[in-house]
Amino acid sequence: MSCAPLLFGMVGGGAGSFIGPVHRLAACMDHQAVLAAGALSSDPDRSRASGRGLGLPDDRNYGTWRDMLDRERTRPVDPDHPGRRIDFVSIVTPNDSHYEIARAFAEAGFNVVLDKPMVHTSAQAAELVRIVESAGVVFAVTYNYTGYPMVKQAAAMVRAGALGDIRKVFVEYHQGWLATKLEDAGVKQASWRTDPSRAGIAGSLADIGSHAENLLSTITGLEIDALCADLTSFVRGRKLDDDASVLIRFKGGAKAVLTCSQVCIGEANNLSIRIHGSEGSLAWRQENPDVLIHALGTGEHAETRILRRGSPSRTIVPAAAHATRIPEGHPEGYLEAFANVYQSAIAAMRARKASMPSPAHPATAPACDYPTVYDGARGVRFIEKVVESAKRNSAWVGFA
Repeated sequence: MSCAPLLFGMVGGGAGSFIGPVHRLAACMDHQAVLAAGALSSDPDRSRASGRGLGLPDDRNYGTWRDMLDRERTRPVDPDHPGRRIDFVSIVTPNDSHYEIARAFAEAGFNVVLDKPMVHTSAQAAELVRIVESAGVVFAVTYNYTGYPMVKQAAAMVRAGALGDIRKVFVEYHQGWLATKLEDAGVKQASWRTDPSRAGIAGSLADIGSHAENLLSTITGLEIDALCADLTSFVRGRKLDDDASVLIRFKGGAKAVLTCSQVCIGEANNLSIRIHGSEGSLAWRQENPDVLIHALGTGEHAETRILRRGSPSRTIVPAAAHATRIPEGHPEGYLEAFANVYQSAIAAMRARKASMPSPAHPATAPACDYPTVYDGARGVRFIEKVVESAKRNSAWVGFA
């Protein structure tokens, strides 16, 4: 694209952060965005130190996110002005601060890219939906696994009826890094993710189970009708779950089994999904993301096809081809998928800017190929309903 890069600011993601550098690399990968401002820590001194390390200019290296919001909103919006305001903000703080920061920037008219899970409660999610609709801003939630080309391929095939009627889905997300009580060893990522005051009402379920739900919903388009769940804290003394099992009933009759765990020793980042329909099946694994397995027919008519990212095959849909950067056989992975979420959101921001002063609704704009505030709200409701079921001794609970 020949357009000038958008300017963005980041809240959180300073020194010692895992996800901050990932977001910066993803946002800038295709030269569509440039980091121009930051409030990179909740501590003003550490924030400025991190900003200096990234080369931020002094006048845009802020001590707090409130300073950044106050100063950036006064900058000129003229795209040709050298000191113009940021076009969007990327929020990569722990969960407990998502709502306050995202709400403030969206109300001020800034586009927002927010890490998942979106917020702590459905009431907060509903308020963000209201603000986004009122302000007309682009609001993306980084369920980054939906950015993989073969996830887009799978979604297109399901929508086209390649599997017939969906009957059964298995989605799993298993890790092993929290098999011991790392939160007591001063490990930053473990400390806040297992703290209810920061992570919210769920642990592994919110951290990785929310990704599993989003992957399932994105590919199948199915709507949850009811669920029953079991949550466990296997590590003694841990305040939040480190393992979850969920049975799901969908409107229309399909069913699913969703499991997530962070105490499976030997597992690194094993996210996978299998979708079984009346005419065929699909299988995809995040640790081998370039491959989508398509099985169809039974008995002597059974056939298995291997679809590969980057293949010149006519079976690869445009959305998957568009999300591909390099030819087949050259692996693409996590960062590229993350970048695809950013690039789709940036395309929607450009479309919004071109259509002002009557911005298109971000959830229905043609450029929308990213998880929206509505996906984020559904993810929050999923977490709440799973926790509710678990507290009621794995009772079935409606999703509405």
